[in-house]
Amino acid sequence: MAETFPSTARVVIVGGGIMGCGLAYHLAHEGWTDVVLLEKSELTSGSTWHAAGQITHSTSSFGLGKCVDYNVGLYAGKLEAETGQSVTWHGCGSFRLAYTEDEMDWLRQTLGVGRALGFNIELVGPDQVRALHPFYNLDGVIGALHTPDDGHADPSGITQALATGARQLGARIIRRCRATDIKQLPTGEWKVSTEKGDIVCEHVVNAGGTYARQIGDWSNILVPATSMTHHYLVTDTVPEFRDLDRELPVIRDDKHVSGYIRMEQKSGLIGIYEKTNPNAIWLDACPWEAENELFEADYDRIMPWLENAIERMPIFADLGIKREVHGAISHPPDGSPLIGPVANAKNYWCCCGTQIGIGWGPGLTRELARWMVHGAADISMREFDPRRFGPYATKEWQVVKAKEDYCLRHEIPFPHFNRLDGRPVKPSPLYERFKSKGAVFEEVYGHERPRWFARDGIEQRDHYGFRRTPVHEMVAFESQAVRQRAGLMDISAFTKVEVSGPDAEVLIDRLVANKLPQRIGGIALTHMLNRRGRIELETTVVRMAADRFYLVCAAFFEQRLTDHLTFNRNDADVQIINRSSDWAAIALQGPKAREILAACTDARLDNAAFRWLSAQEIEIAGHPMWALRVSYGGELGWEIHGPRAHLLAVYDALWAAGEKHGIADYGSFAMNAMRMEKGFKGAGELTNEVTLPEADVMRFVKTDKGEFLGREATLAALEKPLSWICAYLEIEPQGDWDGNGGEAVRMDGAVVGSTASVAYGHTVGKVLAFAYIKPHAASAGTGLEVFMNETWRPAKVLGDAAYDPESKLPRADAPTREAAE
Repeated sequence: MAETFPSTARVVIVGGGIMGCGLAYHLAHEGWTDVVLLEKSELTSGSTWHAAGQITHSTSSFGLGKCVDYNVGLYAGKLEAETGQSVTWHGCGSFRLAYTEDEMDWLRQTLGVGRALGFNIELVGPDQVRALHPFYNLDGVIGALHTPDDGHADPSGITQALATGARQLGARIIRRCRATDIKQLPTGEWKVSTEKGDIVCEHVVNAGGTYARQIGDWSNILVPATSMTHHYLVTDTVPEFRDLDRELPVIRDDKHVSGYIRMEQKSGLIGIYEKTNPNAIWLDACPWEAENELFEADYDRIMPWLENAIERMPIFADLGIKREVHGAISHPPDGSPLIGPVANAKNYWCCCGTQIGIGWGPGLTRELARWMVHGAADISMREFDPRRFGPYATKEWQVVKAKEDYCLRHEIPFPHFNRLDGRPVKPSPLYERFKSKGAVFEEVYGHERPRWFARDGIEQRDHYGFRRTPVHEMVAFESQAVRQRAGLMDISAFTKVEVSGPDAEVLIDRLVANKLPQRIGGIALTHMLNRRGRIELETTVVRMAADRFYLVCAAFFEQRLTDHLTFNRNDADVQIINRSSDWAAIALQGPKAREILAACTDARLDNAAFRWLSAQEIEIAGHPMWALRVSYGGELGWEIHGPRAHLLAVYDALWAAGEKHGIADYGSFAMNAMRMEKGFKGAGELTNEVTLPEADVMRFVKTDKGEFLGREATLAALEKPLSWICAYLEIEPQGDWDGNGGEAVRMDGAVVGSTASVAYGHTVGKVLAFAYIKPHAASAGTGLEVFMNETWRPAKVLGDAAYDPESKLPRADAPTREAAE
């Protein structure tokens, strides 16, 4: 007897690949079983079925590392034991080869992250590679990362097993049922139209793979992903493989193959991500009739890399190709998956854009399930949150960035790697001025922001490395200028949101953990939480008037902030205005800041007239601007905010007034180094993984002020032992390697956590870090070790800021350098 088609569900998932089935499985395990998954064809018939099915612990991403480790455990036994469905796990291990010192440094950084995560991972020489893989041509190889717990599995088997597990717990999976539309109802619920009828649900999930973008279009929702085609080839039977009593490790050769080589039964499998002429497909829409779709192999495109692969595996040279797999894979603009809520639409979730579905998928869907059910994931989702892209991500731009990402798939992921294609998108009013002055820019939420300025013959371009580069000295110059004289930084990329109206104070007060400023012009630093008590974002709140507030936070959180305000406004009589694009801002910092600003305004700037942590609307060079007396760098200074049209004139006036004082431009790299010297936590520390006590920011919390979102969870966190705490570390400098984040931290020989942010403090001459570690290791003065560049370095926990621990400088009328010492 056929089942009745459901008319309602708590969750409807559209798409039956590994992402959709993985989410159904994990939602059911988190307790949500009223789940319906819709698949237009058969499960895995999109991109999943033609995946090569590999998974590796070789990742420098801490969050993805946690997902990978979970997935290996799932594939290696847990999933099959639970469901009875075979996933055909091959635990053959793998090597990632290095031919250059830059590649070796990448492996050293990955080793550090692996140590923090407890992976079975080691750096080895060519002889050890040869011992386990005697057929690979290792000419030029200087080392390799060995991850022996890696392997590969059957993509269809994994997906079917996840589907079986979901069904066993009560979820429904409906095949041969294409969704045709998704619309939000006036009630806030979602109506999913299908070929068999409509389903009304509380939550809808776009797990559409190569269809995800056009599914998003049904609801006017931006899902930035482009389908790119990728080849792997299976050779005829390899005679040398016939008598092997074990499977050879997977080889990842980024330099010569731009891909991977492994055994497939007794044949060879060669996967290639060519670095030129990448192929985007289905730019308008993926055809609905596509099912188990493959394309004719394009040997002209991949031939240079295929020839390299055969040169590296000479036993393939005389063999034919018995299977050509050339299929489409979804690529977001930056290569990271789209996992989480979309902008401006409550309870619409993305579970798509995953290039490496077998390697990353189940772990990511577990985190998405936790996010949906409990209000927060258990790993930082910043790099996966779909809201990291805004309306600037047009379809044409998406294609440009997807092609760029494809070509970078097997390039070294240097720290701060700058993806340059398709830029600039949102240049600030100072962009051309700074470009002419040597600025090297980075992109943050579409905005162009200076990282550093080229001086003294250093070329105006990115200089990459896991070690110090020529940029180190440029940042030292900028830091010194701010500390000793004055500096100007373009901070227009900051999120800037105005909330006004009769209920503005009530709305904001129940969303922030700190008390709001009561005086007009008052400023407060505070945090917004979710119901689980985890940190959504940190924001500065300025009271502009009795019923008008101005909120400033990091650029990445623009959509998160506006959504948080909008979805929690209820019936509040407020107006929410996003000023992030029509207003711009600049920071003036340093001991000469007051003199420089005074030359451009008639406003009084002394402590009596313009106190620390206050804001005023003043005229600067004849233009009305809001001046905020705050300092992320820990110096006397102001942030100056106002209409974009005024900023260039304000900058020019401040620069002219500052020239006699030795003013300098500075960028985000110097700002980061200075905030680390001050012990100020940033977005790398304040994530959805942690509560306020764990982040050690309770001084910004007033639990007695009344109810606020996350208050009960915060109080509960205070009642029990903390899992970890954010500690401030000084690490012994050694050579030219200062760390890049994610490094293991240990105490008495046992790993107790990992670093979140690391930077060299040029003023204090120290390597400084924030690290999440076990509470027993976090007391001031505790001796620790941090794993960097294959070495455990001495470190200690600091109790106070390394620079100006009493924060006298930003508050003083006449600050002196002695106050910082």
